[in-house]
Amino acid sequence: MGRFQQRMESLGARALLGLPEGVLRAMAGKPVEKDGQTLDLQCQMLLKIMKTRGVALGGGQVDAARRMMRDQSGTLGPTVPADIETKSISLPRTGGPDIPARLYRPDAANQQVPAIVFLHGGGFVVGDLESHDAVCRALAHHACCGVVAIDYRLAPESPAPAASEDAVAAFRSVAAQADELGLDAGRLAVAGDSAGGNLAAIVAQQTKHDAHPPCYQALFYPVVDFFEDRASKDLFAEGFFLEKASMDWFESHYVPADMDKKDPRVSPLYGELTGLAPALVQTGGFDPLRDEGEAYAEALRAAGVAVTLEREAGLIHGYLNLAGGVREADRALQQAATYIREALHAEHEPDQ
Repeated sequence: MGRFQQRMESLGARALLGLPEGVLRAMAGKPVEKDGQTLDLQCQMLLKIMKTRGVALGGGQVDAARRMMRDQSGTLGPTVPADIETKSISLPRTGGPDIPARLYRPDAANQQVPAIVFLHGGGFVVGDLESHDAVCRALAHHACCGVVAIDYRLAPESPAPAASEDAVAAFRSVAAQADELGLDAGRLAVAGDSAGGNLAAIVAQQTKHDAHPPCYQALFYPVVDFFEDRASKDLFAEGFFLEKASMDWFESHYVPADMDKKDPRVSPLYGELTGLAPALVQTGGFDPLRDEGEAYAEALRAAGVAVTLEREAGLIHGYLNLAGGVREADRALQQAATYIREALHAEHEPDQ
């Protein structure tokens, strides 16, 4: 899709979703209620448009799925003032090629700003630096910090545990060269959505004993358990963007047949959770991943980790990328950014 066509689609979609509530309700149909929740009206309208246009997440040919993800991700991405500067960087790692990344910094930021190391979603198969560019800009703006977006290897070319290895190596590389990047190694958060939430959780686990571990983790509708299916996977198996068939497609490409599905490098729910950084876990009410994300939050709490768990009851999977057109998605993103900003800009104790 060309830039002009994408721009036109974006303007059209935002205008449609911005119609008066009564008009939207007449177009979308009667409210969708499930599991004691009501689907957000703008999400309902968006799902109807997606169905008409054949927009899906995953499935089919890998290259086609990647193109669709890239084309559609910017349609309703969050919009923020143009106060973020970006720079392509490479993150060295031991025993392998450098990891491509993108650094975001507020224009007026001083040196040594706190930062988020961000892992994009896409089922470990699709997604890239472009698909989550608007999300990273929004987080940098609203959380008043730097963001380092990581372009980790994707399956099926690089199945598990390649993505988690890249994520951990990238976080450590950011911490090691923080001065050079103008970041504060003592104030690094790790965050990600969906598959990226999985990777962020793994980073938090595997780097907790490092000299500079994450001081905060923000997990947006994360996939954390490939071993056990929970009720939400069946409740929202079809019709809510991320579908069970798509999840099976992603898993078949990412998790090798001979790999233990309880391996913490793919299912962080089974990792060692004590001593981890405070966490934010946001889930979508109409997301098949809802229940496992909330199970992870409860497991963190049981391990003594400070957790903020928020269920965005009316939202669907992938809502960060909808924050430019869905009001509740924008509110959820800005609320998350507030938590991250408070964690990153908290006063340090004198002896730290």
